Amino acid sequence: MPTKTIAKARSIFLDRDGVLNQAVFRGDNFFVRGQQVRWSAPYRFEEFKISPEAEDALLRIKSWGWLTIVVTNQPDIAYGLLPIEDHDRCMALVRALPVDDVLVCLHTRDQGCACKKPKPGMLLQAASKWAIDLSQSYMIGDTESDAGAARAAGCAGTILLDREYNQGIAATYRVFNLSEAADLIAKL
Repeated sequence: MPTKTIAKARSIFLDRDGVLNQAVFRGDNFFVRGQQVRWSAPYRFEEFKISPEAEDALLRIKSWGWLTIVVTNQPDIAYGLLPIEDHDRCMALVRALPVDDVLVCLHTRDQGCACKKPKPGMLLQAASKWAIDLSQSYMIGDTESDAGAARAAGCAGTILLDREYNQGIAATYRVFNLSEAADLIAKL
């Protein structure tokens, strides 16, 4: 009797800050743990703004049979920059988007976890849970950590949203926003 081959799923992994929601401009005189930070994640719920094209882009991506999975580093609670209540309110808005799953790393750089991007832990966890073929999947991000996680997990590539702060980062594709990313994914 022939064995039946089960097709694995394809996924679009998405970063949160700077992709699903707008990054916050802090200016030239803002420092976190001794490092200048011009752009950051929201530190208060009032700063959290979902990108206007996010819902439509996600619906289109899903309509073509891709899973949509958010993989986001959120260390700002541990750093004391974001109250847990504000984080929970922000994440409720993310979970209300048409996404299949949301994975969050709350660890700091110094904790040595396997999940914090650029390590591939969250992508590997999602691949195991959802039977995802990573070699047929892509990461949409805006930082070197996103690109690094995609490479480390063995993804087909990275779709980088072009931003002022990421001009030196190598990616498979560069687009302006999630709507353009969805247009690109339609052709993959």
